[in-house]
Amino acid sequence: MDKNTCNPDTFRDLFFQLSAGIRRFLYYKTGNWDNSEDLTQEVFLRLWKNCKEVPPERANSFLHTTANHLFLDEARHKQVQFKFVQHQQYAPLGHSPAPDYILEDRELQEKLEAALAALPETQRVVFLMNRVEKLKYHEIALHLDISVKAVEKRMHLALVELKKLMVG
Repeated sequence: MDKNTCNPDTFRDLFFQLSAGIRRFLYYKTGNWDNSEDLTQEVFLRLWKNCKEVPPERANSFLHTTANHLFLDEARHKQVQFKFVQHQQYAPLGHSPAPDYILEDRELQEKLEAALAALPETQRVVFLMNRVEKLKYHEIALHLDISVKAVEKRMHLALVELKKLMVG
């Protein structure tokens, strides 16, 4: 068998070997199975489009890098959508909150985003899975394939660091 990523048999084998791991990786990032499935399909589509440049032994690295880039692109897009919706909440009624409230809210949001971005990825993922996705520690441990104690430690460190960054 030709060990070329463009070979349909090789590509199929790569898909069956690596797609579940990529899907889980994206689920940990997005917290949504349907979204992770869609992104996984897109990741493998990009591998197929670049099959001449990606040898089979480098496919796993290519897939994870591409998955991470797609996740970040989607996160940025959702942030833009969220800000638009947030802005539109006041516009239809012709009401607008007090300017000082808007300024304080914006400053707090920017400070929180900066603090979250400053966290190491391991802490940020655990924090967001718990606080945004509302997953319990044992569920996070299962998703990340780590112990509950590791989840507790990461959450503790994230909270300590966020408190430091937000208060001081």
